[in-house]
This record gives sequence, structure tokens and C-alpha cells, in this order.
Amino acid sequence: MACTSCSTSDGGAPKGCKNNGTCGTDSCNKLTVFDWLSNMSLPNGEAPFDCVEVRFKNGRKEFYRNTEKLTLSMGDIIATVASPGHDIGIVTLTGELVKIQMKKKGVNHLSNEVPKIYRKASQKDIDIWSTARDKEEPMKVRARELAIAQKLEMKISDIEFQGDGSKATFYYTANDRIDFRALIKDFAKEFSTRIEMKQVGFRQEAARLGGIGSCGRELCCSTWLTDFRSVNTSAARYQQLSLNPQKLAGQCGKLKCCLNYELDTYMDALKDFPDFETKLVTEKGDAICQKQDIFKGLMWFAYTNNFANWHVLKIDQVKEIVAENKLKNKVSSLEDFAIEILVEPEKNFNNAMGQESLTRFDQPKAKKKPNKKRKPAGENTIVANNNKPANNNRQTPNDKKPTEPRKPIIITKNVDKK
Repeated sequence: MACTSCSTSDGGAPKGCKNNGTCGTDSCNKLTVFDWLSNMSLPNGEAPFDCVEVRFKNGRKEFYRNTEKLTLSMGDIIATVASPGHDIGIVTLTGELVKIQMKKKGVNHLSNEVPKIYRKASQKDIDIWSTARDKEEPMKVRARELAIAQKLEMKISDIEFQGDGSKATFYYTANDRIDFRALIKDFAKEFSTRIEMKQVGFRQEAARLGGIGSCGRELCCSTWLTDFRSVNTSAARYQQLSLNPQKLAGQCGKLKCCLNYELDTYMDALKDFPDFETKLVTEKGDAICQKQDIFKGLMWFAYTNNFANWHVLKIDQVKEIVAENKLKNKVSSLEDFAIEILVEPEKNFNNAMGQESLTRFDQPKAKKKPNKKRKPAGENTIVANNNKPANNNRQTPNDKKPTEPRKPIIITKNVDKK
């Protein structure tokens, strides 16, 4: 989602509100929440909720208590308590929805451990905050160089400065435990600030950095998904997806979280299906299942002595054969139960004009050959473009005989013979 200021201009390029994520709608940021109670007033005598949601860099959000009774609205820049000093954040949610968000995150709003808000940020606080944010990108490049120099198997994915510039938090990913005590000393000597290291998972790294998924949309973990459930390859197997790691893996390198979205629906549909390992006993031989179609309720079976020919059966027919096999009865053959699937004839489209070709503009146009006309001339004629008499016996390989003789345009000149 984006506010109206970010709409597309006449030229096709987005205009942009130039607020860099500090607009009042807060719709340019990660993990945004729409305040659908903003236009509703509280009942008489009801005090507004005293906690607000504050966003920091890359979707990091915390809850703070408004002990000073400040008038806060979405988009306000405030100074909050930190250890040590203070931090600068942006208010992203106020009112009763904050209570729902705190309950969702497991934070008790009645607890005294909720940090408090100092004040609204002054211009000096904002300038210090902006200066510290500008240092993060070149510092990340230098920090990676120092980590590579010590041959540590870790990746520094992001750096976040505290609002007052007194502390820098380094977020990194690693497969194993890393001893970075010597690295912290190098960082403190190089950057002259307090250093804090935080290890995050690969999914948390993708959520912080953001990106575009294979579906063409923004990553779910950076827009709305907050709980990362475990994903197994069995989820892809139940949905009959090809077990291709390149297609099943997301931007974080792990299995895509969207594999769990429709898993419950597939599991409910598979309850009506016989087991995939079901074996049908017939007089022609045993048959095993080769394929299932969950949406159409069909199963494909093939004889063990002839895997090339598949027979399509409905679920009810398979259950009927299984019931007969349980009574130790053999059915004659699968052909008696198989159904015929009508194959729609292919529509052959004859593209005579070549208008549907995607590469029709990529092909270079054929150059037209110049039409060299032969101009025969007699003794008493002179060609207009040349003062030399024409030679009718000389021909070039490119000369073509015209189908119909054309009269050449010539100029005659009388020559007196002496």
C-alpha cells in the first residue's frame, strides 16, 4: 500500500512524497497496520490508551508508554528511553488497536516493564539521528572487510545506529557459533562507538532487508507476516509440487513460508482419498497408484507389469475395488472401471500476417536492392547521365530481365556525318 502522494505521474514514473517513510499514513514502511479506528471517538469518560507503537529501522517495532500525556498521532517523531541514552522512532499506531497488537505480541500492557516516552523529538535530535543514519551504509562495507580479514564465517547484513548516535547494533547471520571478541575490539577501534552484536536467522534477515518474491509481490515477511512457522518438504509433497529446491526456496534460502498457506485445505481434501500406497488386485494383475488429482477427484493406476498404460478411476470406484479386495474378491480388470477423458482438440491458429509474433520487431528489415535499369542506345544516341556511348553487350550479374520491355528515357542528338 502507498499513500496518494506516491501515485504514478503522467509520465509513468512514481512521483513519491519525498518523506522517506515519515509520512502520516505510514504506508511506505514494513509491517504496517491500518488504523481503522482512527475516525471513531471514544465513549464519554473513557480515557485513551496510554501506550503507542513506535517503529525504528527496517520494521523493528516496540511498544512505549505515554507517561507524559503527550498528544501523539501517527507519523510523529519521538524520543524514547534506551540503554544508554535515548532512541529516536516514529509513531505508527495509537489508540485501542495498540492494545490488540500488544496482546498479539504477548506484551502485558499493565506491566511496569513497558518503557516510556521522553518527549517529542526536537530539530537537534532529528539532525543527530539523520547524521547517524548516513554513517550506516559505509560502516557496513568496512565492517564486512574486517570480518573477512579475520576469516570469520559470518555475514553482516545490517547496522542500526541508536537515535543519539552513542551505540551501533550489528545484525549478522551465521551457521555456527562465532567467537567475535577480537572483531568487536576492531570495530570499537575503527568506528569509535559502542558496539552491540545481534545474531538473526535467515528469515529474519530477509524480513529486515525486504525484497521481491518469485510471485512478483513484496516478501510476506517484510509486509505482514510476523510469526515464522516451520516449513517441511512434506507440505510440498501433499500439494503435489515438484521437489525442486530452486523453486521451493525463498529469498532467505529456506523453504517458502507460503507453502503452509493452503496446506490445511489440501489436507482436508486428501481425507476423502484412499491412501496413495493403495494396491488394487485384479485378475489381470496388481495395480498401484501413479498420480492423484485432488481438484477433480481422480486417481491414475497402472499394472505392475505394464507401467506405460495408465487407467483413470474415480475415488468411488477405487473405494469399491478396495472393498471387494477386502472380501478377497478380485475384479476382472481396471478397464471395466476406467473412465475416458475427452481431450479437447487443439485449435490451430494460422497467423498469416505475423501480428502475434513477439519478435516481429526484432527482425531487421530486408534492404531493397536498387533497380538498375538497362538503357540501350544506338550510334546516334547519348545516355543522359553519361557522355560515353552505351554498351548493350555488357551485363552485370545483378541485372534481371524485365518481364515486360520498358521504354528507356533517352535524349537524342543529331550528328552530321562527313
